[in-house]
Amino acid sequence: MSLSLDSYIPELVRDKISPKGYETLAKVKKFVEEECIPADEVYFKQLSNDPTKRWTEVPPIIEDLKAKARKLGLWNMFLAGYKDGPGFTNLEYGLMAQFLGRSHVAPEATNTNAPDTGNMELFAKYANEEQRAKWLVPLLNGEIRSAFLMTEKGISSSNALNISLKAEKTSQGREIVLNGTKWFASGAGDPRTSVWLVMAKTTPESENPYKRHSVIVIDAKKALKTGNAKIIRPLHVFGFDDAPHGHCEVQFNNLKVPFDLLDKEGEGFTLIQSRLGPASNREIFGKLFITKELFINDVAERRIELERIKLLVLEAALKIDLVGSKKAKKEISIAKIDAPRTVGKIIDWAIQVYGAEGVSQDTPLTKLFMSARMLRIADGPDEAHLNQLGKAEAKKSKDINELYSKIYAKTKRLSKI
Repeated sequence: MSLSLDSYIPELVRDKISPKGYETLAKVKKFVEEECIPADEVYFKQLSNDPTKRWTEVPPIIEDLKAKARKLGLWNMFLAGYKDGPGFTNLEYGLMAQFLGRSHVAPEATNTNAPDTGNMELFAKYANEEQRAKWLVPLLNGEIRSAFLMTEKGISSSNALNISLKAEKTSQGREIVLNGTKWFASGAGDPRTSVWLVMAKTTPESENPYKRHSVIVIDAKKALKTGNAKIIRPLHVFGFDDAPHGHCEVQFNNLKVPFDLLDKEGEGFTLIQSRLGPASNREIFGKLFITKELFINDVAERRIELERIKLLVLEAALKIDLVGSKKAKKEISIAKIDAPRTVGKIIDWAIQVYGAEGVSQDTPLTKLFMSARMLRIADGPDEAHLNQLGKAEAKKSKDINELYSKIYAKTKRLSKI
């Protein structure tokens, strides 16, 4: 039985949702439950196991769902605060995302799938008119896909300062030559991927380490045709290759491309910073799990944890709407730290409840666990968010101590008068 829409919306934020937002939330919920969740099984049946077709064909059901979503107005809902978006707030989209995340196909069906969402935001914020026309418009229309190439082997790529892919300008300065390797390039395996955003070191001589990198816009299909850019292999995560989307290793060997930058040279670091089945029928010792007090208590604990992280995410979204992402760093860090950790913990508990079945292909738990675990790295590792949050809290403590010291010194002087 499907729960009412209001049961998914915390009471404390209901007055922050516009009539249009509420209406769209209802449409998203219905679309995911009635169209997308049933389509997940169809999608994986249509996905070829033939290695020669697995990375060249997209399950046809995707285009059917995209057409239905566009007709319903469920398209690009993530673009909050941009003229190219439909006008929803981050809070409203955050509420929609809790439904979209229940289905494998729902994000792509509504053009809210990674890495295209982050790439489209970068284009919307920094692209020139030519880049907007060539790449942003077809991405917004769902006609092409994109990939983001940042991560490199053997280094902590979550810190953009470590990126070492060489990008040397030609003598005329209109082209650039790339040498090096990227990996875990999300979306690079998709046959529809037409544009790569590549983080590379373009000005290594800069005294400011934060001004040495740029984001280069590359026509992916032209680059691959030269033979100087190669997709070496799709990388597996917990045994999944995520075809046809893929997380790929891409090698550049003297690849010469136009010196086409997103925003300005040396602004790469700035751009990266802005981007960034039920158990009721199982038995134990002859009794249903659902009747066991320990299991019932565990279910209650999991519900509390889910409600907590939901509120943390919505708090961050609301803070961004009110004061902007820069002033919402604390809330963003807390949500990014706690949400994937907690979800992973809950999925791990569910696997344990199911026993061997929990790690088989008969439940979605292993794939869900993989996704949750990957998010603790893909969206910036826990350590990076903890470091940022800890420094901010330490600074607050230092400021308070200094204030108390000043008050104490002043009080001491006054007491001598």
